[in-house]
Amino acid sequence: MGTLRKFIFHLLLINLLLYAIESVEYLCSQDDENCFDRQMHPDLVREGEELERSINPLEYTNNYWLNLSREFIKQQMNRQPNTSKAKNIIFFLGDGMGLSTIAAARNLLGGTEQKLAFEVFPYSGLSKTYSVDRIVSDSACTATAYLCGVKAIKGTIGVNGQVDVGDCATGIDRNNFVDSIAKWAMDAGKSAGVVTTTRVTHASPAGVYANIADRDWENDSQVKEACGANSAKIKDIAYQLMHGEVGRKLSFIMGGGKENFIDSSLYVNGKRSDRLDLIEYFQQEHPDNVYVETRDELMQVNLTKANRILGLYQDSHMLCHLETDENTDQPTLEEMTIKAIEHLQRNENGYFVFIEGGLIDWGHHLNKPRLALDESVEFSKAIQAARQITSEDDTLIVVTADHSHAFSYGGYPQRKGDVFAPAPASGKDGIPYMPLNYANGPSFSKFFDSGNGQRVDPSLNIVGNANDEFPSTWPMQWETHGGDDVPVYASGPWSHLFTGVYEQNALPHFMAYAACLGNGLTMCNA
Repeated sequence: MGTLRKFIFHLLLINLLLYAIESVEYLCSQDDENCFDRQMHPDLVREGEELERSINPLEYTNNYWLNLSREFIKQQMNRQPNTSKAKNIIFFLGDGMGLSTIAAARNLLGGTEQKLAFEVFPYSGLSKTYSVDRIVSDSACTATAYLCGVKAIKGTIGVNGQVDVGDCATGIDRNNFVDSIAKWAMDAGKSAGVVTTTRVTHASPAGVYANIADRDWENDSQVKEACGANSAKIKDIAYQLMHGEVGRKLSFIMGGGKENFIDSSLYVNGKRSDRLDLIEYFQQEHPDNVYVETRDELMQVNLTKANRILGLYQDSHMLCHLETDENTDQPTLEEMTIKAIEHLQRNENGYFVFIEGGLIDWGHHLNKPRLALDESVEFSKAIQAARQITSEDDTLIVVTADHSHAFSYGGYPQRKGDVFAPAPASGKDGIPYMPLNYANGPSFSKFFDSGNGQRVDPSLNIVGNANDEFPSTWPMQWETHGGDDVPVYASGPWSHLFTGVYEQNALPHFMAYAACLGNGLTMCNA
């Protein structure tokens, strides 16, 4: 009996070993480079599934690709730099829109071969986004770089590197303030405006008009909490927008953030504690100032009569496009862009306008790529609209991002496949995986069972909802930014300056050169 038990035990052991060998990939010898190549670049197809053919059958021919290349060469050869003076500057900022976001977003247009509106611009380059103190930066110090022309400390806005984040003393020293290109434009007699899908007091738009040591100081209550007795001399970001040297002269202001402009005793969702209603102040500042809170109100504004226009459509950030429905009365970024240009172009001297697709960043921070990629498409629509109602002869349009995200796009998905669906094969653990993933973020616990030490099938949590979270590798309250360079696209006068790899703070100097703004080197004094 003991011999039989031993025989059965060894038989079971052999079967287990055979099963394990079948279930695990063949391990390559360290010297077998061909084996490594095969395993690094597998043909990923699910069992019983045929590899789908490409979208366009012509892609399987030589002539398709040869003709495509010839046409691009002809286009490049026929391109002539525009060295006219720029009358207008439109600066589009896709917050958090790194290269992986752009590449993945093309799938929403019908495939990876498609192009977003700005990808047809004649000139492009790469911007280095690090700050004075961090390899990976935030939207505050990057705004100082791409709007004011100097790099600074993470978390600060409109001040130089002498000011640490949250420094209540050095943050009010005007010697540390830096002016934005919006001020340079207004000093030259142009109009200026700011449009965003975030709060108008958020880090990126605040770079247009604010000088402050902490991006979080959007209202006076936040300043008081941080600085206590030292807060009296510090003007919060909302206050600077209404009373500041730059903010009070902006002709067009649009986005979210109503909560930061009204005292809590005057408005149930207000966050101020100084008994001020800055919206009422704006309305009383000039009889022809116009304040709107809905899309319908915006569409009815008489742009020829309005002096300045302020639109605040939500208490905090505006809703993402995918979160709206037929009952949502907020304008799209495209609609706000058109209204901004129509209003600002009345100035015969031209204008500067900053337009931000700010919720791309928000979607990524939440590990929600459906939101982030759809916001990228909405951003592209706004850019397309701007190109259609302006002239490349006198209007410089620049499109870029402030930073990227820890967002990856990989796993050999098929061309016809849904980018939001699982990849065409499972991982070594036998569980499906997603082409779209994050290095970190709040979704970690949904996709990894820490108790059992294994992944959770992502298809159990990703069900086609706009707010689907996608896998992240390690847990964080919010997903982080990325430190890679971000793309820059330009069209119009002197757009050829934007080629190459350069520091992010060079961007406003390029724009100023083209339009003869500020005290630096320009085409007018070169």
